[in-house]
Amino acid sequence: MNVAMFPGQGAQFVGMGKDLYEESAVAKERFSTANEILGFSITDIMFDGDADALKETRVTQPAIFLHSVISYELAQKLNPNMAAGHSLGEFSALTAIGALSFEDGLRLVSKRAQAMQAACDVAKGTMAAVLGLADDIVEKACENIEGVVVAANYNCPGQLVISGAFTAVETACEVLKDAGAKRALLLPVGGAFHSPLMEPAREELEKAILDTTIHKPSCPIYQNVTAAATQDTASIKENLIAQLTGPVKWTQTIQQMRADGATLFTEYGPGKVLQGLVKKIDREAQVTSALMV
Repeated sequence: MNVAMFPGQGAQFVGMGKDLYEESAVAKERFSTANEILGFSITDIMFDGDADALKETRVTQPAIFLHSVISYELAQKLNPNMAAGHSLGEFSALTAIGALSFEDGLRLVSKRAQAMQAACDVAKGTMAAVLGLADDIVEKACENIEGVVVAANYNCPGQLVISGAFTAVETACEVLKDAGAKRALLLPVGGAFHSPLMEPAREELEKAILDTTIHKPSCPIYQNVTAAATQDTASIKENLIAQLTGPVKWTQTIQQMRADGATLFTEYGPGKVLQGLVKKIDREAQVTSALMV
């Protein structure tokens, strides 16, 4: 069975999407629509901007969404039996499999990026990568630390990202190193994504999601907060709303997909991060990048 998967923030690079734009009339039209919806020329920043401009959350998230969705539309794809996206990538996945229209997907991603940036400005938080410890050890350590710090991204066994208030995350890093972590290092991110500190962003995005029409997707989506398959539109909305303050259960998602019969995982969008994670979760799984027409 075939899986379509879509990356999250961090996969961006200057020049991304330019080849798609130059080779396809469909891509040109999509990018033009995006510039209108966003109210600024995202194509200028994606194709010829500098890396710092592309790193801004309000730019990064729509840029990765556009690259991913357009790649999917142009690819010689095997019709997926399942889909998933890592964090932001969940919006790309839902657009690709028809649950969201292109325009609605982009509007929600833009709204999400702005709400997350605003939440970061209010509460100064951070994230850290923890390598070489079992998930339950990291979870217990976070529970025993004063202040807000939680497991945020279950990327693959032995690679977990924690998120929360700056001092609490710093303390957690020291505690986890003492507990045997190979590394526990702060990440260069703008805020405490997928933690309770994103509550203001969750509240803002909730209204936008509730006001958006979600259609039944063409195949089941395995969502970040549940790691379970669904095609129910009410559940999809509920899980999307919970996503900003909830964890990305990527390890559990891939394990569940494998248990449900998934064999080939195709990544649509910039980079190969998800392919690497899938292989670390299950060596027997086949991975590939999208092949363009």
